[in-house]
Amino acid sequence: MKEEDDCWCTQLIDEKGNFNVDGLHSFITSTNFSHCALSYAVVSVMGPQSSGKSTLLNHLFHTNFREMDAFKGRFQTTKGIWIAKCVGIEPFTIAMDLEGTDGRERGEDDTAFEKQSALFALAISDVVLINMWCHDIGREHAANIPLLKTVFQAMMRLFSPRKTTLLFVIRDKTKTPFEHLEPILRDDIQKIWDAVPKPQAHKNTPLSEFFNVEVTALSSYEDKEDKFITEVAQLRKRFFHSISPGGLAGDRRGAVPASGFSISAQNIWKVIRENKDLDLPAHKVMVATVRCEEIADEKFSRFCSDKVWLALEKAVQQGPVRGFGEKLSSIIDAYLSQYDAEAMFFDEGVRNAKRQHLQSKALDFVFPAYTTMLGHLRSKALDSFKINLEQSLNSGKGFAAAVRMWTRSSMLEFDKASADAAVRQASWDASRVRDKLRRDIDSHAMSVRNAKLSAIMNNFEEQLAKALVNPVECIFETGEKDTWPSIRKLLKRETEAVVSEFLSSVSGFELDEETTERMQQSLRDYARKLVENKARDEAGKILILMKDRFSTVFNHDNNSIPRVWSGKEDIKVITQEARTVSLNLLSDMAAIRLDERPDQIDSILRSALMDGTVSVASSSRGVSTDPLASSTWEEVPPKDTLLTPVQCKSLWRQFQKETEYTVAQAISAQEAYKRSNNRLPPAWAILAMVVLGFNEFMLLLKNPLYLLVTFVVFVLGKAIWVNMNIAGEFRNGTLAGILSISSRFLPAVMNLMKRLTEDAQGFTSPEGMRNS
Repeated sequence: MKEEDDCWCTQLIDEKGNFNVDGLHSFITSTNFSHCALSYAVVSVMGPQSSGKSTLLNHLFHTNFREMDAFKGRFQTTKGIWIAKCVGIEPFTIAMDLEGTDGRERGEDDTAFEKQSALFALAISDVVLINMWCHDIGREHAANIPLLKTVFQAMMRLFSPRKTTLLFVIRDKTKTPFEHLEPILRDDIQKIWDAVPKPQAHKNTPLSEFFNVEVTALSSYEDKEDKFITEVAQLRKRFFHSISPGGLAGDRRGAVPASGFSISAQNIWKVIRENKDLDLPAHKVMVATVRCEEIADEKFSRFCSDKVWLALEKAVQQGPVRGFGEKLSSIIDAYLSQYDAEAMFFDEGVRNAKRQHLQSKALDFVFPAYTTMLGHLRSKALDSFKINLEQSLNSGKGFAAAVRMWTRSSMLEFDKASADAAVRQASWDASRVRDKLRRDIDSHAMSVRNAKLSAIMNNFEEQLAKALVNPVECIFETGEKDTWPSIRKLLKRETEAVVSEFLSSVSGFELDEETTERMQQSLRDYARKLVENKARDEAGKILILMKDRFSTVFNHDNNSIPRVWSGKEDIKVITQEARTVSLNLLSDMAAIRLDERPDQIDSILRSALMDGTVSVASSSRGVSTDPLASSTWEEVPPKDTLLTPVQCKSLWRQFQKETEYTVAQAISAQEAYKRSNNRLPPAWAILAMVVLGFNEFMLLLKNPLYLLVTFVVFVLGKAIWVNMNIAGEFRNGTLAGILSISSRFLPAVMNLMKRLTEDAQGFTSPEGMRNS
């Protein structure tokens, strides 16, 4: 390749038919041809060998194609096909110099390359210069006749030929006026056209349908060089704005955009070399397809590495981005606009299809970022709902009203944000994410609702526990006759109070009637369960309660003052009374009576255990049976049974055994008290003492010393009696009194003697002081 005056002369196809891809690429890059879009023209030249084609192009377009040296003889100068940029011509024009026809180097029969190059020139050229000698005009066997036949036959191989301008350049014109030569030439051209075999579809197609025929004449370059140069300069002006309306190629059809020229030229030559018919419309689509794909791929690659997009993608991974949709849409628009600018001159159908594919690829590429953005928006709206709901509930707002208000607010917030994130080029629907947000909000609201209701229920259950457990326990321990009526009254009063307060507490939840009724019933059931469980607990320690109750009644009077067994009390009556109270407690603990169903438990227990008179005759044998020999109570469901009849009988027996000792102690204490208060012996004993002890009595009277000793012994004995409370010790029983007195007797005597000694010393000491 040579570079002179910026024409970049390059061999496009060598004499062997090899296409110079690298050379064409270098030509396009060096001349910036690819940026010309449709604003370019291709001018080719055909003609016999050594007819001055290269010379004409060099003078016409200021190129530097190799020219023949006339002093060295006539030989083939141009081999293959060469191209060059026409210098100083607007728009961008490519000159294409074809190998001459009828050259002796290829031989007479080797016309394949000649026809292939002619077809190639017709397929890509807008103007074809046909170089011919003036003296060949009107001749039947002129040198240009085979050339024209070749051109017209090549045109028939184009399925839908582009309209090409044939500019006949008459070289070395003679004195014959041009006005006479032109009609003869046009008539010759028409005869050749009519004689060329045509497909059935073009049998009657006129020449003008395929060609614009123009004719010009030039003087001899060798004889009249100055005039030749002047005429060429005039002809050069016709190539300025040649593709504009009225220009040489103003009505051309099917031009390929400059960026697809290389692909188009390569494919056309490939088809021609394979000796196939050249379908230009299909070729145009193919070029558009390849080139639009290249443009689309290049734009997509640049889009993927775009710094603004990468920064936006990174930002959206960290959180929501304000104006995400507009920013992303602008980036995509920019690359689609670039694609449109570069592909605008290609086939519209192909261009639009590839544009749609590019847009689809770009949207698929950014869709994960869009999905991430929606995820952030959903999370943000959900968090906002949670925070606002909690604040509203803390401020005392009704739950249902707060949920409605903040649900609307959060959904509106998401709708606005998702609209801001929407990409203009996409028809993505955020409804699925919106539906998930709504489900999440409803789920959280339901979770909070359940938690709040559960807390409220727990709170009121605790209130019920405080209001019922201890009072019920106290009522059971009291063991009054109205135990269960009192419990029922307490249960109803406290339950209704709590239910009423509960209804007030949950009014803000706007619960449906069924749910409200269910929760009320749950509280009532819980309250009843509390009482039942407490009754079962108390029934489990009934024996202890009965013994405590017995001890309380037995050892205390009606004023709750501890009894002193003085001998006046009727222990049998008191015992009966205490056992009756304990039996009442056992009767109360035998079954749960919260439903006010009548039963015979109390009468059966009282008759069987206290009176021992109840018996039921067997219907078959007439034998009396024990009414407590059963595991169920009549008229009492098993679920309400706390103590079975058999258990009651067993408990009563055990109770009696364990309380007999208390009764025995009371009887012993009473007898001891009686003995301690009855100090005088019987009258007969006194009389016997007088009769039998008369001599001893007289001895005491006669001897005062015995009387003094007897007095001292009496005083000491009385002091020991009072000091040791001997009468009190015997109240707890004779054996217990003897044991207690025996263990304390000696220490009491020693203590008494010590006190007497101390008193004697205190009495004598002051006297001694006075004597001194």
